[in-house]
Amino acid sequence: MASLSLQHGLVLAVFVIVYLGMILGGLPRLQLDRTGVALLGAIAIVGTGVMTPEQAALSIHLPTIVLLFSFMVISAQMRLGGFYGAVTRRIVALRVGAPALLGVVIAASALLSAVFSNDIVCLAMAPLLAEACLRRRIDPVPYLLALACASNIGSAATLIGNPQNMLIGEVMKLHFADYLRQAAAPAGLSLLLLWALLAWPLRRATALAPAELPTERRDDTPYDGWQTIKGLAVAGALVLVFLLTDWPRDVAALLGAGLLLLNRRFHSSRMMGLVDWELLVLFMGLFVVNHALQITGLAPQALAWLAAQGLQLAEPLTLFIATLGLSNLVSNVPAVMLLLPAAQGVPQGGVTLALVSTLAGNLLIVGSIANIIVIDAARRCGIEIDWRRHARTGVPVTLLSLAVTAVWLR
Repeated sequence: MASLSLQHGLVLAVFVIVYLGMILGGLPRLQLDRTGVALLGAIAIVGTGVMTPEQAALSIHLPTIVLLFSFMVISAQMRLGGFYGAVTRRIVALRVGAPALLGVVIAASALLSAVFSNDIVCLAMAPLLAEACLRRRIDPVPYLLALACASNIGSAATLIGNPQNMLIGEVMKLHFADYLRQAAAPAGLSLLLLWALLAWPLRRATALAPAELPTERRDDTPYDGWQTIKGLAVAGALVLVFLLTDWPRDVAALLGAGLLLLNRRFHSSRMMGLVDWELLVLFMGLFVVNHALQITGLAPQALAWLAAQGLQLAEPLTLFIATLGLSNLVSNVPAVMLLLPAAQGVPQGGVTLALVSTLAGNLLIVGSIANIIVIDAARRCGIEIDWRRHARTGVPVTLLSLAVTAVWLR
């Protein structure tokens, strides 16, 4: 019994340290980011004998990892084909007024993020959008904030728009079309609210002067029409498969990624180099640490204790609030992993968890990797967007979008 208690204490200590690392973005005095902390947590679980390597491997939800990896390969195809850059250059060359241009940026980033992942879209579009706005002598800040917020909102609309939605969809066996029907309306209304909030200060802005199509930067990927068509064809076919069939999403996506790897133009090493291996390792590390806590029985005990205090995570409102808070405390992926067991007993729990964890990412800069990517890209172009400027848009957008979601899910 003493040995068992010691093991439980060890698992709890590892769990607390790992999630402290999620909150802080690393551990003090150590050169570790969130991925490193999660990996070391998993190593500690295996190294101390809490789980064997085989048990640790089985605790990793392979369909989620496969689906995430497959869409990383598909996004790599689109990046190497110059698709995102071509779309961005076309947008900023439009001869329209500021509110209309803002609307196009919001619509394009949301639509792309719903299929190709918000982080990838922001990584590819943010530098080009910032430079193009500067070239046209217009304030780039509203457009960059629109890109970040719209990519988060757009990614909430589907089960492939971001990593946490992939995880929720795979673990809870949500049907792609059913989720889309429930998430499309709150996502669409949230995009309209985002446009209204950002366009209002621009309403008196003069029409933008006609501009030539911006030339490609020296470090920008040249546009390749054939490679882009291949990537779009695979992505489009997968969306149809997800909507119309019950074929496992991970298997279908893996097949699509395999077809794109059969490429005469891009070497497989270039495509593999664009895969976010750190995110995959983060997922796997957290799977191991969370499963270790589950098998000790401490997690169910904690839920029972919370219930005794009046905090029923199995109730929709409590789950809604907990998801909002945890997503901004530890980031949305770790928050979702923590709350998944409770969400599985809640009506529309999966939809609530996916929408709220993603929309909550707009609240603060640190709430979403997409936000951080856009802010960093802006800074490299000499554009400073501090937390106050982001919050003036992010806080009202988040509150309004969550209010819309709460009303819609009632």
